[in-house]
Amino acid sequence: MSKRSTVLWAAATLTAAAPSAWFWIVATLSNESGGSYSSLIVTMGGICPGFELDLRLQILLIPLRDLLLMEYGAAPLIALSWAGVLLAQRIGRPWLGRILPSLTVALLVVSNLTSPLLFVLDTARDPACAGNWGPLEITAWSNAMGLYSLVPAVLVLLALRTPGARRGRLARVGVSLVLAAPVLLCVTASAPAGKVSASRDLDCFAPEEAAPSKLNERDRRFLCAIRNGLTREGAPELARMPDRELLAYGDQLCALAVRNGGDLRAPELERAMGRIQDTSTLTGALAGRCPVVAQAIAEEEQRMKAANDAYVATAKRRCAAHPRHRPKIKPVRQAAATMWTEFWYINAWDEGNEGGSTGKMVANLVGSSPGALDVWAADEIGHACVTGEAYRRRPPVETRGWDQVVEVSYRTTKGTLSFVDGRGESMPNLAAMGPGDYRVRVHIRDRKTVQEHYDAPDATIQLLIMVFPGKEKKPVIYRNYP
Repeated sequence: MSKRSTVLWAAATLTAAAPSAWFWIVATLSNESGGSYSSLIVTMGGICPGFELDLRLQILLIPLRDLLLMEYGAAPLIALSWAGVLLAQRIGRPWLGRILPSLTVALLVVSNLTSPLLFVLDTARDPACAGNWGPLEITAWSNAMGLYSLVPAVLVLLALRTPGARRGRLARVGVSLVLAAPVLLCVTASAPAGKVSASRDLDCFAPEEAAPSKLNERDRRFLCAIRNGLTREGAPELARMPDRELLAYGDQLCALAVRNGGDLRAPELERAMGRIQDTSTLTGALAGRCPVVAQAIAEEEQRMKAANDAYVATAKRRCAAHPRHRPKIKPVRQAAATMWTEFWYINAWDEGNEGGSTGKMVANLVGSSPGALDVWAADEIGHACVTGEAYRRRPPVETRGWDQVVEVSYRTTKGTLSFVDGRGESMPNLAAMGPGDYRVRVHIRDRKTVQEHYDAPDATIQLLIMVFPGKEKKPVIYRNYP
């Protein structure tokens, strides 16, 4: 083999592997998972024949793209073809060495040139078809990578060509197509992008009968969701995408969801939405456009609800397993609850003072101010097993078996002291004597266990809260950690 052919074969192999190797290096250095770039393909009802033909071709090419030899831009296949040429020359059958390289070139041309050519033909026939192929920047990138992948094919042909031999008509036509496709692609890409409707143009808050006549309600609501009309955040990454392209993009995502059985975490969908930081807005908008997405979201919500219900049920079982408090004197009422908090405390407020702050905490356990009471219940987040007792007179002090016992004052003008947790569950009113001054004695057990062991079971904390009339203002710490 001549030095010229060796250089061309090596260049073809390296050129084919270069993009995949580059993406792998970037993904490794940035500690992110890499992904291949592919165009989004979906049937759009026969408007653009090139688009539909490309869909069928790409489906047929899936088994080919999955071959190990087609990895890294078909670099393994090119290297195998090179080895075949060397072997054929060694055994004195050089014509055998041209079979596999010719097949390799044909595979590279078919798998990489069809999409750009069909895209050019579609958009030359009708510029609106550009939107059917997906967002222009994604389509342009995919087509550019497809055209780049033809470079190794050209290098293989040059490596096979004997110097001084005249190229045939078929070869000249092929080279012309490769050179003309980028020019046509650039001309198509420079066409007007199309209208970008603002929220006010779409009248996003108008009822269905008042929707703009040029859009059906399904399209209008999808555009509104993306244009920040029906959601607080919207999808700023898509805000300047033309309406036609945006609607086509939504239909393409819907088709990918259908193809993946409604799995919103499927790699294809994640790649398609890769440039969107917060995909919740986009998936929420798709729910109104794509039944399979709406069903997937509903099923996910049901799974989350079932998991949450099981989590709460487990906490309640753990609380029920704790020994019940036996009062020294009879309370007016006694109630037990499994209470949840996401911010350390469970709270009680006088009517009309909801959300009030207590200020300073006593022993970092309980804080009180007129009409507001906070009790530490979890190491930031979790359930506590709470027993509340209301008395008409002061109950005996109990410290045995408790880690902390702290008493503070509380004043209510409405006669209410009812603890509420982070999910709305409440206990009965513990201000048994109506409006006036009370003392609140808080007992806690296993606080250190939760704070020192991050894997402590939920509902480990036990609280006993006694409420009784009293005018004393000064807090009292009956027991505290040493």
